[in-house]
Amino acid sequence: MPKKIVILTGAGISAESGIKTFRDPDGLWEGHRPEEVATPEAFRRDPEMVYRFYNARRNRLQSGRIEPNPAHLALVRLEQAIGDSFLLVTQNVDNLHERAGTKRIIHMHGELMKKRCQYCSTISTYDRDLTTEDQCSSCGETGGMRPHIVWFGEMPFELDRIWSEVADCEVFAAIGTSGVVEPAASLVHEARRTGADTFCFSLDSPENRGAFDNFIEGKAGETVPPWVDQFIASAS
Repeated sequence: MPKKIVILTGAGISAESGIKTFRDPDGLWEGHRPEEVATPEAFRRDPEMVYRFYNARRNRLQSGRIEPNPAHLALVRLEQAIGDSFLLVTQNVDNLHERAGTKRIIHMHGELMKKRCQYCSTISTYDRDLTTEDQCSSCGETGGMRPHIVWFGEMPFELDRIWSEVADCEVFAAIGTSGVVEPAASLVHEARRTGADTFCFSLDSPENRGAFDNFIEGKAGETVPPWVDQFIASAS
């Protein structure tokens, strides 16, 4: 039986595909304070600004300039090799993992290509601009459709399942994460507590680097594929 593995991915893996991270000098927060575009209060105060921010991100994601990179593709090979023993948890709201072919995935911070009704909580896919005129297809209400994104002050999705899966895994690997954002940054501690072998792949040293057994420095697109190939070979 292949070892059970949980992968956690963050902004670093998507940055190699051309998606700006939030904290870079020219990143996604440039010109915006988080409280202006990424809180429930901001959406109540100025929904048009919030829509513009996320519509711009969605449009860039669909522009044809953003594609999965070798790290995304390598994780697909890993999933195909070990099947149900694989789970990918991502902090990213883009759809690059799915476009690469990943099936077993949890988006703990939501999905840019989905919308959610504030009145009835119906979630649906969406590839166009959101506006205040959008009507919920389920309850019929207008003006309550919001990006299906976890904003500051909100609880990440499927946390109970994530903690359970991490506690049960034998290998835990974080790829392109800052080690700052909670609760994702603490998952490695749970993995180590239950005896998992832990790996960190990052271009820069994350805040929680000391919690990992193994640190592999470099671009995910260059470091993850050979690690996956070695893991598959050892599991076969």
